[in-house]
Amino acid sequence: MPDYSPTKKYLFAAIFAVAMAYFEAAVVVYLREIYYPGGFSLPLVMIPQKMIIIELFREASTMIMLIAVTWFMGRKFWERFGWFIILFGIWDIFYYVWLKLTIGWPESLLDWDVLFLIPVPWIGPVISPVAVSAVMIIIGYSITKLYFKGRHFKPTLFSWILAIIATCMILFSFMYDFDATLHLQPPRPYLYWLLISGLTLYAWAYLHPFCKTKIFKRSWNLSEHF
Repeated sequence: MPDYSPTKKYLFAAIFAVAMAYFEAAVVVYLREIYYPGGFSLPLVMIPQKMIIIELFREASTMIMLIAVTWFMGRKFWERFGWFIILFGIWDIFYYVWLKLTIGWPESLLDWDVLFLIPVPWIGPVISPVAVSAVMIIIGYSITKLYFKGRHFKPTLFSWILAIIATCMILFSFMYDFDATLHLQPPRPYLYWLLISGLTLYAWAYLHPFCKTKIFKRSWNLSEHF
């Protein structure tokens, strides 16, 4: 991508993600009209195996599209990663915005949803992916902002450990009850404490290397002269 100004890049990313979210929401509206004509709710209804396979490839294609766009948004791996989580976060949040505007769902952020199907079904209240996406946008924006200022993001070993633990906790909160989903049973209560703990660790994992960047050290050194 040409060297556009930061504002133009963020605007382009937002427009793409919001438009992609509408595309995603439209597909789900059609699926729900077919399989949930009375309104979506858990437990899931039986869906033909062929449709499940098509849906799996659709979700994989969505990730490929996001990765392809972010490849051209930056030059370094972590810069591209920052753009990816920005796009993912905006896309995921506006997916629910478009569903609300088109079919009036969800009625609240506590409504349950099927979040993903790879490698097993992910389920949870709408507020959980929205919260994760909001954190992703904030962290992604901070990372890309560093690169606009000529700095680099370099995760520490400690931040890697925190991020891996956080990822496992959040994924477990989505997938620990997948067996009930596969057997068309109501889900068990969502583990909010895992979500909150995981998001806290994500923030810590980001702040640890961020505070070690030159931009932070420079501001700290300047403060010592006053």
